[in-house]
Amino acid sequence: MTSEIRPFTIDVPDAVLDDLRQRLVNTRWPETETVDDWSQGTPLAYARELSAYWADTYDWRDREAKLNRFDQFVTEIDGLDIHFVHQRSPHDDAIPLILSHGWPGSIVEFHKVIEPLTNPTAFGGDASDAFHVIAPSLPGYGFSAKPTETGWGVERMGAAFAALMARLRYDRYVAQGGDWGSAITSAIGALDPEHCAAIHLTLAMGSRPTIHGDPTPEELHALERIKFYADWDSGYSKQQSTRPQSVGYGLVDSPSAQAAWIVEKFWAWTDNDGHPEDVLGRDELLDNIMLYWINGNGASSARLYWESFSKRRKLEITVPTGFASFPAEVVPPVRAWVEPVYPNLVHWADYDKGGHFAAFEVPDTFVAELRTYFRRFR
Repeated sequence: MTSEIRPFTIDVPDAVLDDLRQRLVNTRWPETETVDDWSQGTPLAYARELSAYWADTYDWRDREAKLNRFDQFVTEIDGLDIHFVHQRSPHDDAIPLILSHGWPGSIVEFHKVIEPLTNPTAFGGDASDAFHVIAPSLPGYGFSAKPTETGWGVERMGAAFAALMARLRYDRYVAQGGDWGSAITSAIGALDPEHCAAIHLTLAMGSRPTIHGDPTPEELHALERIKFYADWDSGYSKQQSTRPQSVGYGLVDSPSAQAAWIVEKFWAWTDNDGHPEDVLGRDELLDNIMLYWINGNGASSARLYWESFSKRRKLEITVPTGFASFPAEVVPPVRAWVEPVYPNLVHWADYDKGGHFAAFEVPDTFVAELRTYFRRFR
């Protein structure tokens, strides 16, 4: 194993883009759904519209250049190459912040927040709120390598990300995550409390409802979301946690399948008015999907579910913890349910707009929330 940190630039070969377009043009489509909404999955009309735009209008080279405005690197940790953004602040007193994404996300989720986090004075903020931002691609995701052995669950990823911070010579840092990133960030806090000063989360799927008396409005909302998720929204999770290899064949072979698989969750989990493009631009949605397609990550990204469901040990998380609760989250966290898992809960914020992909959907809110919470740990 080498500790070398190598510069990285996204540079997708033309042959990959040519192949993508041919596959999109030659998609074999199913018949249309028998309902007039998204309840059976991504509607055929939108799937075809999105794929046609992807093939004929979407300009990857422009989007690639925009992503390459961030400083990126690769380094080998625990036998795998880990790709990461490392955007240093121009302000000397900035605190290091590691951001962890989940599925079906990527580092693309952070493209609107990295610059205001690192250089707040350019965005109406104060230099005292500056961060050095580190945003890794999870193993099996984006431009990180794919695990070739079992064992790469959230705890091992948390350990790898803590090792990454040490390799970058950050003796003291803070961490934030959503989706699987919440679990990974929790693991970082549990495994590296000597260096991780505090964590911030937006999801707590590991917490359990504990109702005392009549449920509060927040508990009722969360219980409704739990029921909807169990009844109508969790099929992807069962498939990926039991047979990730099987679902991977279609996702890696068909870009239209990969797009439909992912965009449905952006419909379900963003705070929209019935359509994902109410919240995110079409190019942004495709930027994120591209990071799965380019690298053939349909199976390797799904495998995190197989690795982590029912295989996680209980971690003791004693570092200071902050939560932000967004109304359209898969299951919005409830403070009374979260406190037993995070006994050092020192910050809670409820918002009236936003969903599962907070940095992507409501970047200004996300930036202000992180500035406010982490201010006390500088």
